Amino acid sequence: MLRSPDSDHESALLALLNLAVKDEKNKIKIVEAGALEPIISFLQSPDLNLQEYAAAALLTLSASSVNKPFISASGAIPLLVEILRYGSQQAKFDAVMALSNLSTHPDNLSIILGTNPIPSIVDLLIFCKKSSKTAEKCTSLIESLVGFDEGRIVLTSEEGGVLAVVEVLENGSLQAREHAVGALLMMCQSDRCKYREPILREGVIPGLLELTIQGTPKSQTKARTLLQLLRDSPYPRSELQPDTLENIVCNIISQIDGDEQSGKAKKMLAEMVQVSMEQSLRHLQQRALVCTPADLPIASVTSEVSSK
Repeated sequence: MLRSPDSDHESALLALLNLAVKDEKNKIKIVEAGALEPIISFLQSPDLNLQEYAAAALLTLSASSVNKPFISASGAIPLLVEILRYGSQQAKFDAVMALSNLSTHPDNLSIILGTNPIPSIVDLLIFCKKSSKTAEKCTSLIESLVGFDEGRIVLTSEEGGVLAVVEVLENGSLQAREHAVGALLMMCQSDRCKYREPILREGVIPGLLELTIQGTPKSQTKARTLLQLLRDSPYPRSELQPDTLENIVCNIISQIDGDEQSGKAKKMLAEMVQVSMEQSLRHLQQRALVCTPADLPIASVTSEVSSK
């Protein structure tokens, strides 16, 4: 049906989608049967519906690790990036998710980077809801691509690129925030002198402070490491001024331009300290409950000892 010029291609694609969803074996069989060639040709169709169905089919098929090298070898990656640039909104969502799936195969990242996808990913990230699955996949891709010098340069030169990542760090899902802080940390670790200012300029401190308390364990560690890199001096302080998170943040705040950003960061620091104190108090209370045997008759034991 997919190869016949007279067939209903949309119906054929829908049938394949139904077969492939949540079925690993069917995903593999569909690719083995030679379905990739016609599916990929539909990505170039002037019919936007066909483009959408083809992007959705590749998204589903790319979820299989077995299929990933075959999909990239078939030339799908440049066409998916073209969909990111010019496709319908739904096709763009599916294309970026398919690219995110394909990026987990080690040989595919350099192919994706070679298509210059970051401007289109940033455009999609700017306009999508930051807590959405799309934002999570966009940020995951960006985290992978900034592992390359070319990716870092493009992201910082793209208007709103770093800011979009910071906004996901503040408002994204837990997983998206982890990708966002990972991307910014990788940039700063690669060249602190080059990327520290562009990251600070976008008001990243409040989001990082929140992550140190409310993020996943990985996010918390990465946020603390990034805060250390963003301070004025990357080197350890003297014994008279302990290298606490509060000291690191205060050092950064003193260098932030603009009353609004500085005020917001100071407020977040105060809230962070309060939350940290409350968590420490709860932890101490829990330890006290564990360490005091509830069923030990302390009074009776004491009276027995004193009576002897």
